[in-house]
Amino acid sequence: MRGEPLDAERIVSATEEVLRRHGPEKSTVLDVARLLGVSHGSVYRHFPSKAALREAVIRRWLDGVREDFAAAVQDSALAPPDRLRGLLTTMFAMKWAKAREDPELFATFRVLAAEHSTVSSGHVAFLLAQIGAIVVDGIASGDFAAGEPDVIARAILNATSRFHDPMHAEEWHSPEIEAESADVISLILDGIRAR
Repeated sequence: MRGEPLDAERIVSATEEVLRRHGPEKSTVLDVARLLGVSHGSVYRHFPSKAALREAVIRRWLDGVREDFAAAVQDSALAPPDRLRGLLTTMFAMKWAKAREDPELFATFRVLAAEHSTVSSGHVAFLLAQIGAIVVDGIASGDFAAGEPDVIARAILNATSRFHDPMHAEEWHSPEIEAESADVISLILDGIRAR
């Protein structure tokens, strides 16, 4: 990686590589600096701490999934219940795939979620906004019972935490996880539908 100008993006890419090699607990700023062929002080000029580096990596990682989530919300050809089912199913499947396919970065996300970092808090806020937008449309269309969209969105996110919260990642290896998540989604949709 030597020879290229040192910028935040290059440092984040190197940090991602180091996290994949060593995991969140054993990775250091010095490891990142070594990979880049610079002093650790050069890395600190761009990022004030190891935590800031980890957050930058996970922010980039999560930004990559936001488009898929947003697409599920904005598909106006689908009725709100189908959009909500699609969003939740997509959200669960993407988290499960990330945990399976990129375990080291997922472990970093797990650490940040446990620390209630700004990145994990921002991700939760993004998910609540996506769910809330569908709930608003569902109430307006008469598909969902009247209520406070923000309260309903938070209840849905909390009710489904077993399928998306990184603290439950070990449970995602169960062969029944897909069927169980589908059952919970159906129960939620039945619970919020207009009567």
